[in-house]
Amino acid sequence: MSLLNGLPAHVLLVHVVVVLVPLTALVLVICALWPQGARRLGPALPLLALVTLASVPLTTGAGEWLERHVADEPLVRRHAELGDGMLPWALGLFVLAAGVWLISRRTPAAQAGARSGAVLRVAAAVLSVVVAAGAVVEVYRIGDSGAKAAWHDAYSKTATRPGDGD
Repeated sequence: MSLLNGLPAHVLLVHVVVVLVPLTALVLVICALWPQGARRLGPALPLLALVTLASVPLTTGAGEWLERHVADEPLVRRHAELGDGMLPWALGLFVLAAGVWLISRRTPAAQAGARSGAVLRVAAAVLSVVVAAGAVVEVYRIGDSGAKAAWHDAYSKTATRPGDGD
């Protein structure tokens, strides 16, 4: 994917990742900590995580196209390197979302008294919190580096035209 409506696809697709990764992370943590919530959502949790996972390679692929069409600068290279690290986090969100959903499908009667079920739920909750936090931090780091790459030296610290609030 290269251009959408005349704009580099990456600058549009990145918004999908920036919204979906934190949203998926939040829903995953809620469902991992509150199994009843996971049961209520049903397959929506793993489907959300699957869409999030699919959006990452689309966005990085479009970013690779854009990288070949802008000046070769260290900030752009750093952003591209960080962006390549997002896929494992998105994959982790998906695997855990599927796992939390599968665990939540077990009947409460089958889970009652089953120590292994409780251990599994606690492990899934801990892993979900860790992976969700890591994914959100990674999105922030990638986005920050992309903003720096796009905007460094691209604006004046003083207004160039008179306007309100200057």
